[in-house]
Amino acid sequence: MIQANPNHLRIKPTDERPTVCHVIHALGVGGAEVLVDQMVRLLSDEFRCVVAVLDEIGEIGERLQRDGFIVEHLHRQPGIDRGCARRLREFADREGAKILHAHQYTPFFQAMLSRGLLGRRPVVFTEHGRHFPDLPSRKRAVVNRLMLRSCDRLIGCGGAVRQALIDNEGLPESRIEVIYNGVDLQALGKSSPNARARIRAEFGYEATDFVAVLVARLHELKDHQTALRAIDQARKSIPGLRLLLVGEGDERPPISQTIRERGLQGVVTLAGTRKDIADLLAASDIFLMSSISEGIPLTVIEAMAAHRPVVATAVGGLPELVEHGVTGFLAPPRDHAALAAGLVQLYSDCELRERMANLAARRAEEKFSLDGMLNNYRNVYHEVLTPNSRRSLRERNATTLSSLIPTGSHS
Repeated sequence: MIQANPNHLRIKPTDERPTVCHVIHALGVGGAEVLVDQMVRLLSDEFRCVVAVLDEIGEIGERLQRDGFIVEHLHRQPGIDRGCARRLREFADREGAKILHAHQYTPFFQAMLSRGLLGRRPVVFTEHGRHFPDLPSRKRAVVNRLMLRSCDRLIGCGGAVRQALIDNEGLPESRIEVIYNGVDLQALGKSSPNARARIRAEFGYEATDFVAVLVARLHELKDHQTALRAIDQARKSIPGLRLLLVGEGDERPPISQTIRERGLQGVVTLAGTRKDIADLLAASDIFLMSSISEGIPLTVIEAMAAHRPVVATAVGGLPELVEHGVTGFLAPPRDHAALAAGLVQLYSDCELRERMANLAARRAEEKFSLDGMLNNYRNVYHEVLTPNSRRSLRERNATTLSSLIPTGSHS
């Protein structure tokens, strides 16, 4: 077993906290991984949390280990790895886990498989996003129905993700609820002193430059190429337009090539991986996202909370975050002209930009706070542990969806 301190979080006779075992692909740097890190740390007042990773410990996993949390590497093999499911069961048994909380579909499948025919350990499944293209699978639908138990809880991070679980995974509509992702709004308000001037000086930006920031891993699903085309078009109408690309990934070489081919070297900056997101947002004027597939991206919530209007593609859960014409502008996927038009409109109308920024921050505070998300998961855990206290899922879904999905979203 891989752990930093074998005795720090082991069950002791005086530790009455129920143990929750989080199951996830890996703990590198990403939205779902950050949320797991926050759950493990911030729910520890009531729940003893351990983590099982299928594929790789990752940066976040190593940090959890250094801080004394137990992280087990299951070394999953390709295909249906029953050995991985067995190792998960043994780890959960050893740690006395009352709940398996699986993040994304493959960990969910492994968690269900780990129970065998007679096991009754409840599984909480959170789907954080969907792959592209997201297509129905009759085989998975049959397997899901056969392996699902009445004690399990199914959660989508947004309405679009919830619908995908119904349409493409064949999971019962009445069983799936929505818990929106949340961010630490207080931390986002704590940019360092003079962050705007300091960050702009670091990248050679003038005080009068119009700076867009895009925070995302450099992956094909984020479609940075469309963002580059949008910037190339918008710079004809926006003097001093700058784009700060934050993140790393396999797409860096083709992105760098496009920057050279379009002569964007003085316009687009590849900043790599950064941890000072609050400072970067403070230095920017707007947030740009050009993805072709998304769940409920934390980076967009962070931008909204930091009083930044958003120009983004209308994919996945983005229309649940950004209300077109109210807190930002939405465009069809791969439509660089529509993204460019949104950038130009926000540059041209500073009153509109300020109004959208304030409304975006208000919406983030009301609907997407970290405290709200954590309290929702606390309630789920308590309800799983005390089934007789459960509120009707249908009632919960109706309340959640009607109150959180904006009625004026762009489609």
